[in-house]
Amino acid sequence: MLSDAHRAIVKSTVPLLESGGEALTTHFYKMLLRDYPQVIPLFNPAHQDSGAQPRALANGVLMYARHIDQLEQLGDLVGTIVNKHVALQILPEHYPMVGDSLLRAMREVLGAEIATEQVIEAWAAAYGQLADILIGAEAGIYDAKAKAEGGWRGARKFVVVRRVEESEEITSFYFAPEDGKAILPYQPGQYIGLRVDLDGSEMRRQYSLSALPNPRMYRISVKREAGGKVSNYLHDQMLIGKSIDLYPPSGEFTLIASNKPLVLISGGVGITPMLAMLEAALPSGRPIYFIHAARHGGVHAFRQKIDELAQQHPQLQRFFCYAQQRQQDPVPQAHGILDRERLADWLPQTTDLDAYFVGPKAFMQAIKRHLHALGVPPQQSRYEFFGPACALD
Repeated sequence: MLSDAHRAIVKSTVPLLESGGEALTTHFYKMLLRDYPQVIPLFNPAHQDSGAQPRALANGVLMYARHIDQLEQLGDLVGTIVNKHVALQILPEHYPMVGDSLLRAMREVLGAEIATEQVIEAWAAAYGQLADILIGAEAGIYDAKAKAEGGWRGARKFVVVRRVEESEEITSFYFAPEDGKAILPYQPGQYIGLRVDLDGSEMRRQYSLSALPNPRMYRISVKREAGGKVSNYLHDQMLIGKSIDLYPPSGEFTLIASNKPLVLISGGVGITPMLAMLEAALPSGRPIYFIHAARHGGVHAFRQKIDELAQQHPQLQRFFCYAQQRQQDPVPQAHGILDRERLADWLPQTTDLDAYFVGPKAFMQAIKRHLHALGVPPQQSRYEFFGPACALD
């Protein structure tokens, strides 16, 4: 049980986590994946190699330590973690493996003088509290999805019934349930987990659902990533008629009902959740500003779809910005970088708007800064990460 003394000790370690948290979590992941190979499918090696996963965990551990006595201050962080865990099917038996590796990493990285028995005891109690919170929240979601109409728990077999090349890099895959039964509805902006077996190794990934909810099938639109094992497998081998294991839809990055002007900003493959949000919002009649940045026209997916929707719905304004200028590309509204001045020109006159944005991390950092500088209230500026959740600041 977490005592007041434990909380005080955990909070006293905040300066150490601020300066050395990433070194700690990097060592933690090496130990975890070495000593508990059964969890390897739950992690994308690209995020390990880039350092994104250790940085995200370091930030999460730091936030938890800072707010150990006021967990409500963690805001959306817990919900984001829970939904990502559900999409990957993190189970209660995984938590002791993580706890053991974390405490051993503290001992080895911080050393005996800092990681005293009292510190380890306090962090063991703190981790136990956090694990109980996450396990309880995840159990509730698992049960709700299993009991809902069309719902299920664990993996379920789906079949590829259609695939469409949307650009030079992005292909859409349509999945229908192999058993022909109903499927779980989802909210625009959510994602789905999938499991594949590559050369005898299990891998799990999450992809945004890129179309309005359909009672018969799900659609994801996947970018072929250089060196990406799962994305290349999907592009090269996931042909019509092949089966795949899917986990129920999840995610908290969803469209909030509002009459305010809606601004959807995406970079690259970040356009995928925005498509579902756009189509869901159009019947409301609210003003919509759809802004998309791409390297060039050849990798700009769904441009024709957006153009058609703009012709059908006068309240929709769309703006495209290409970093490269190529003669063979359709003409965008601008070339170069989506900077603050260009964003200001394309946003509505009022700053009382709802903004949603997704894209590469550097793109999202810039958009967050621009929206703040232009006066958009922070609570009306929402975003989603493709990969480990981390701080944009």
